[in-house]
Amino acid sequence: MTLPSATPAPPDVGAGTVLALQGISKRFGAVQALKNIELDVRAGEVLALVGDNGAGKSTLVKTIAGVYTADDGTMVFDGRAVRVGSPAEAQQLGIATVFQDLALCDNLDVVANLYLGRELRKGRVLDEVEMERQSWELLRQLSAKIPSVRIPVASLSGGQRQTVAIARSLLGRPKVVMLDEPTAALGVAQTAEVLNLVERLRERGLAVILISHNMADVMAVADRVAVLRLGRNNGVFVVSETRTQDIIAAITGATDNAVSERAARRSREEGPAS
Repeated sequence: MTLPSATPAPPDVGAGTVLALQGISKRFGAVQALKNIELDVRAGEVLALVGDNGAGKSTLVKTIAGVYTADDGTMVFDGRAVRVGSPAEAQQLGIATVFQDLALCDNLDVVANLYLGRELRKGRVLDEVEMERQSWELLRQLSAKIPSVRIPVASLSGGQRQTVAIARSLLGRPKVVMLDEPTAALGVAQTAEVLNLVERLRERGLAVILISHNMADVMAVADRVAVLRLGRNNGVFVVSETRTQDIIAAITGATDNAVSERAARRSREEGPAS
């Protein structure tokens, strides 16, 4: 397999930026799914990608992952402008994606799922001992709560299954990890487990793109939030300097929404500070 084509990066890509999108557009027939998207994600950062249904989040993620090819624009990865033509090329480049369906084999154990399609061999036989050792080592690094790497994935909880899917993505030593709705349909304890895992990825120095509809999760772990609306950029916010209602206003395209109205009403009721 050949590496994706690369050229020197444009001069306006900031230091520490692992992945930058410049003017990315994508059309499906008469539908303009993405238009002039600008986005950058840095090493050791969690960038949340949010937006209403139909905002273009899935299309953008699939474009970065190589499922779709952008019609216009430039993708800059690790200082080089690249053109990714397939998911395999994206993985080889260093972009890992964990989609919402996880794509796990329920009848196989954790080790088999982690190494499916890239098994380690000793001569002509599988090196089960080494794969199990490396599996335990990786899961320990992620502080994963997996009782055994030899139990079927079908017997794991939702949070544990998400952990296995994320751990599998790390075997290729990526620099960017994209997580598509990792806490969807999880309980409180399982959600906390996955959010802890996201923080472990940041601590490992990875650039993490978190796609989520859950603003509580976003505000808990993200460093910055990029908002898409109708296939276009609608703001990038630093979490430590931003109110939740400001992000919601950018998502909905209106300054007046249920959250902001409630906050304004509370402010009026309390009156000016003395």
